[in-house]
Amino acid sequence: MWFKLLITLLFAITSIGALIVIITDDGDSGRKMAWLLAIVMLPVVGLVLYILLGVNWRIHPFFRKHHKQFTDLFERQSDERTRRLLFEEAQFDSIREEFKPLARLLADCKLSPQDSTDFEIITKGSRKFELLMQDLREAKESIHIEYFRFGADKGGREIRELIMQKAREGVKVRYIHENFANIPIPASYYDQMVRSGVEMVRFTSPKQNILTLITKLNYRNHRKVVVIDGRIGYTGGMNINDNYFHEWRDTHMRITGKAVASLQYIFMDSWITAGGKLDRPLTDYFPACADLPWPGEGPEGPKIQRGKILQIVPDEPEARIPLIQMSYEWALHNTRRYIYMQTPYLAPPTSVLNALKAAAASGADVRIMLPLNVDSKIMRSCNCGYYKECLEAGIRLFERQGEFIHSKTFVMDDYLSCIGTANMDFRSFAIDYEDNVYIYDEETARQCVGIFEQDLEKSREITLEEVQQWPWYRKFYQKFIRLFAPLL
Repeated sequence: MWFKLLITLLFAITSIGALIVIITDDGDSGRKMAWLLAIVMLPVVGLVLYILLGVNWRIHPFFRKHHKQFTDLFERQSDERTRRLLFEEAQFDSIREEFKPLARLLADCKLSPQDSTDFEIITKGSRKFELLMQDLREAKESIHIEYFRFGADKGGREIRELIMQKAREGVKVRYIHENFANIPIPASYYDQMVRSGVEMVRFTSPKQNILTLITKLNYRNHRKVVVIDGRIGYTGGMNINDNYFHEWRDTHMRITGKAVASLQYIFMDSWITAGGKLDRPLTDYFPACADLPWPGEGPEGPKIQRGKILQIVPDEPEARIPLIQMSYEWALHNTRRYIYMQTPYLAPPTSVLNALKAAAASGADVRIMLPLNVDSKIMRSCNCGYYKECLEAGIRLFERQGEFIHSKTFVMDDYLSCIGTANMDFRSFAIDYEDNVYIYDEETARQCVGIFEQDLEKSREITLEEVQQWPWYRKFYQKFIRLFAPLL
């Protein structure tokens, strides 16, 4: 009897404590209500899940010191040239006046916009695979890889075999492993990489102290970053997986020039923070920019953007403010003509949803393209749960037919383009480690509009009348799933 009473008392105290933490948390109200609902509906399970997955560690002093080892190393080893390359104030002068406030906001991550950057926007996975394999083969000094998913299928194995070969040849290959996202793949698959000479650190490791492990349990490294010899960079929506190489429609970038330094900085931060080591001074990994030839370039070759201004922005739960979410809100509040967006998942926080509705109400042409065939049935229902509210506000929704579209992009007012890793949902905006590329350029914006219009040819516009005619039970289920959108 005393044992049952003690257990009941402990549960009651823990529950009250959790409720107080949730209520006093300054985070998104929708997310807090979702957790309260989960705890009420599933008292024991919901409480355990909240302690493990729901606490907002952004406010925890320990988490805010998470990157101190890297920042101390950078402070000790960086020289004037490297600091100027990454943080130079003069680059803001090249951006249109009305977009400078956004660039200043995004610079809260410390990284400034960088000019003299060339890039190719990649919309076919086969092209990304071809380019990446060629660049990996030609690597001379270092290969840095940070991926959400590193598959064990045909394409993944080919890339794995190549980087193992490069490691045996003496190239420094470093890989940050997101172990939770790759649980279905046996550990031996990655252990073989280590035995070949690939240096690997795990984003979340059981060997970490208990506080670090608990605070990172719900967080995923959703970034897709490759940096080769400090001179060639890749980022965007495509993982290393045959779905991305052959089956899905996604958007990625290959980058050369000054902005590669930002990708290198992001990788080095993750690498040192996760426990990785360096064999040379940090500044050796930030070489001077080189004018590199572009694979396949020619009259019939790919469209290469030359000498553009890019701002590469990392975001993560320990950041001072949610930069990527705020960039969406800024773009929506400041668009005057149009904003075209692509996302596989539509589960925006209330502030982003209100910004979407405000942009449409102000007369801007707001379009969101989503997949008809989603890789998750739950997320398909969650997406649809927002359709009626968006359509009533004047937002135009398009469902792309055929292959799953995984792109995370937007373009606005013939100037600002964004290509990145972040979905339009709570997890990307508040929980996961992401990186987005912001491009300040008219020519690139026109290219991105063209890509959107090409996808429109395979899309069907959804109407309010159509959504209103869905069966009541379907709409009820969608609304029910939407209640838990902040937890998905």
